[in-house]
Amino acid sequence: MNSRHLGKTEIAELLETTREHFREGNYRVAESLLQQLMLSDGKNPEVFHMMATIYYDQGKFNKAIRTFRRALEIDPTFTDASVGLSIILNDLGRYDEGKKVFVEAQEALARKNTSVDSYAQEKLAVKHDELGEMYFQYKRYDEALEQYQRALVLSSRKPELKMKVVETYLRRNSGDDASMAVRELKSLTAEYPHFIPARLKLGLMYYNSRNVVAAIEQWETILLRDPDHPVAQKYLQMAQASGSTLLA
Repeated sequence: MNSRHLGKTEIAELLETTREHFREGNYRVAESLLQQLMLSDGKNPEVFHMMATIYYDQGKFNKAIRTFRRALEIDPTFTDASVGLSIILNDLGRYDEGKKVFVEAQEALARKNTSVDSYAQEKLAVKHDELGEMYFQYKRYDEALEQYQRALVLSSRKPELKMKVVETYLRRNSGDDASMAVRELKSLTAEYPHFIPARLKLGLMYYNSRNVVAAIEQWETILLRDPDHPVAQKYLQMAQASGSTLLA
């Protein structure tokens, strides 16, 4: 490997080439290029993030953890690295450590930016969403709800994220979770009356609680706007035909 010191232009070109190989999954080539970049550009957190991701893919978990941490030492606000490190720690069952890493990254970002522009807010919301998905997959529904709620504060993707909140309530299914899910869906249909997934889900919840009239109302509202909507048609026909029969 050529270990000579690269100039800024050469580093930029090499980094772009490395990104292309990394995005395409050519990890063997990317790893070789990243090793060269770490010698010439040892202060770029993205370089260490990519290398850590490759180590993780290879099953070299300790190396991946150290390299993700190195990226965060360089830039504590580098959210890609904080999410990557959180994921691997959760995979290893170190849930509290995984959560702590992401919280620390968010706090560092808050200290760095007294005012965050909309692009940065949306990017951070995406990371909360990703972390929420990870907790959801591990059936850690309290943590998933927390992350989805954080994403909601920052993101413009309210309907999509609220549906994830609803699904998390339903999966957790403790205490007043079903009522909370209905409340979220009613709020969502009021704020976004044309958002069909919320009306479909709300109708199902009414139907399964034997409130067939309310269920039919939701599905008929969908069909007023979209007369050919196949799912709403199916549900409405089922409700009209079966009366009080519950959906599976």
